Amino acid sequence: MAYRIAICDDSAQDRIYIADMVRGWANACGHGVTIREFAGAEQFLFENADTDGFDILLLDIEMGGMDGVTMARTVRRDNATVQIVFITGYSDYIAEGYDVEALHYLMKPVKEEKLREVLSRAAEKLAKNEKVLSLDADGGIVRVPVHTIRYAVVSGNYVTIHAAQDVTVKMTLTDLMEELDDRFYRAGRSAIVNLTRISRVTRTEIRLSSGETIPMARGAYDGVNRAMIAMR
Repeated sequence: MAYRIAICDDSAQDRIYIADMVRGWANACGHGVTIREFAGAEQFLFENADTDGFDILLLDIEMGGMDGVTMARTVRRDNATVQIVFITGYSDYIAEGYDVEALHYLMKPVKEEKLREVLSRAAEKLAKNEKVLSLDADGGIVRVPVHTIRYAVVSGNYVTIHAAQDVTVKMTLTDLMEELDDRFYRAGRSAIVNLTRISRVTRTEIRLSSGETIPMARGAYDGVNRAMIAMR
């Protein structure tokens, strides 16, 4: 498999250091990689108006000018599948990663073993994003990429899947769960939620990064939180 990876850091020394480790990971795993280095967020966005050009972004957070989190928000608006990994010397920014569905935070100085582990996780998630559900709806077949599904809710004998295009199909949540992967969690009897799309959890609701909310089922709060922690 070949991956397109961008490294964005205002330190040339750090960019070279990270790029060398990325090549080591690719060689060890038998992957092909195309690596591009950027000295800042502004350079990346100027040169890549179409932000679908990369599979993995390795972003320094503390850069002069636009910071890495702000850049990631801009990219995420148009690209739901790119795997974002933040690199930082501080732990203060971790909560902001929920907004952009960051895969992981790596603390400086980055350890090669940890970077390889995170890159392998990113590769696994990219492979999952290729799966598409073929659903019988409205008298025809509707294809729904799994990575676009935010959540699903049941009403009677029907399930409404909220994705890039909302689709209502005659099936059970149990049947749907069998088609999904470990990004998804059964939050009570009436809803399935994509854990990577959650921005906040309270005892009364699950709030998604899209702004949508799902009522929290009785007794589901602890389970949702444990599932979110396990995804990190």
